Amino acid sequence: MELKGPGALLRIYLGEKDRHRGVLLYEAIINKAKEMELAGCTIFRGIEGFGIASRMIHKSSILRLSDKLPVLIEIVDQQAKIEKAIEKFEEILDECGKGVLMTVEQVQIVRYKK
Repeated sequence: MELKGPGALLRIYLGEKDRHRGVLLYEAIINKAKEMELAGCTIFRGIEGFGIASRMIHKSSILRLSDKLPVLIEIVDQQAKIEKAIEKFEEILDECGKGVLMTVEQVQIVRYKK
């Protein structure tokens, strides 16, 4: 598949310990993205952050392997496919009841091919 031209970047900010039906929330989202055949999805683990779910700053430390660190999911595809994905992700997020931020930006896809 080749993809070039106008597209959209969906960003989802959540906590690394958030779960949906017993599965880590970020895993549920990447699995849904793959199922929907979206162009690409990457998950980043943050080293420090806070958000709507907790105003406390969560950060990594030498003494702990993890302490509710922030996770950022980025998904890029055509605008229409991102809009459909948002609907599906909203269902997952509503069901798990966690504080999450989603943003969408218009992007120019320069290269997406093997």
